[in-house]
Amino acid sequence: MDSRVFIYVGMFGSGKTELSINTAITLRKSSSKVALIDIDIISPYFRSRDEKLFLENMNIKVITAPERYMHADLPIIPPEVGGYISNKEFFTVIDAGGNEDGAIVLGSLNHFLENVDKKILFVINVFRPFSSTEEEIVRNIDKISRAARSKIDYLVNNSNIGLETTTDDIKTGEEIVLKVSKMTGIPAAFTSIDENIDYKGKLPIFRMKRFMKNSW
Repeated sequence: MDSRVFIYVGMFGSGKTELSINTAITLRKSSSKVALIDIDIISPYFRSRDEKLFLENMNIKVITAPERYMHADLPIIPPEVGGYISNKEFFTVIDAGGNEDGAIVLGSLNHFLENVDKKILFVINVFRPFSSTEEEIVRNIDKISRAARSKIDYLVNNSNIGLETTTDDIKTGEEIVLKVSKMTGIPAAFTSIDENIDYKGKLPIFRMKRFMKNSW
């Protein structure tokens, strides 16, 4: 997936924030200029901004609402967001909010995004509500794509049940995501797994450090 801007979208609780943080960390290994943009105004529970200090200690630029508003559910999009999206020197990761509401915020940035080298990845966790069947997922993809005013470039299998996740759970998610890929024509990019799980499936593997401590 050669690109400069990586955007994670999906349903609430699918794991977009974990993927955004880990993607930024991975990009930082090969580039000194990496930015993570947090435009999640939907979830008050776990957002990229919660790891701001950790990421900035790794020299990853974190763009979010001003500190006094960082934990508020307000539609605050910092003005420098457009600058980092447009800056060709930076690899940029965007953590969008869940469901259509979060995608609408992404759609408001369309005038910055339409001419940049970007990939939009739809994150799927089949163990979350309204994401357990191929038909539900296809409907979600359509709703979020329309709200974001952009097509989805890739699917990501992030199926897990927190600390209780087994390799069978991951495999179940992968099989469903591959069926969705066949139904929609959208390629499946990879399966993301906890760094401590040993799993080999049909898709490339992206090992992640889990930052969210409390599983649902």
